[in-house]
Amino acid sequence: MDEHTTDAIEIPDRYRYAVIPHIMVDDAAAAIDFYQRAFGAREDFRLDAPDGGVMHAEITVGHSALMLGDAGAAEAEPGSFTAPSSLGGGTSVMLHVFVPDVDSLAKRAEAAGAEILQPPTDMFHGDRTVILKDPSGHRWVFLTHIEDVSEDELKRRLATTG
Repeated sequence: MDEHTTDAIEIPDRYRYAVIPHIMVDDAAAAIDFYQRAFGAREDFRLDAPDGGVMHAEITVGHSALMLGDAGAAEAEPGSFTAPSSLGGGTSVMLHVFVPDVDSLAKRAEAAGAEILQPPTDMFHGDRTVILKDPSGHRWVFLTHIEDVSEDELKRRLATTG
């Protein structure tokens, strides 16, 4: 076996087919609570830091795994982890998750405190999409697939969007 080949048994099923996002927040316990209320997330694992806070946690949103932790955990290497609040509220990452009903998720998320940046909308790419910002400043795109769109049709639709 060469250095680029991995025996599948070494990779847990949950991580086998994805790049797992790992986000940092200012209050991971509050973020987990929000994700449970807003997105129906399930907490799968939590490792509390010895001095308080959450050093590392894993949740499931839909069928997608997400890792998170407190940006200010004393165990973290200084300057290695930052939350959107330390970046002036901006972020360079959008988290995309497909769900069965984007409209009901949007209502639930807004009621839990999410800011709707784009309400549920049928998009040219064949998905009904909502874009929101969570209380920690992370931006999420939730999608419900509504139609298959060929590459040619996708290009045609994109050319007519304004």
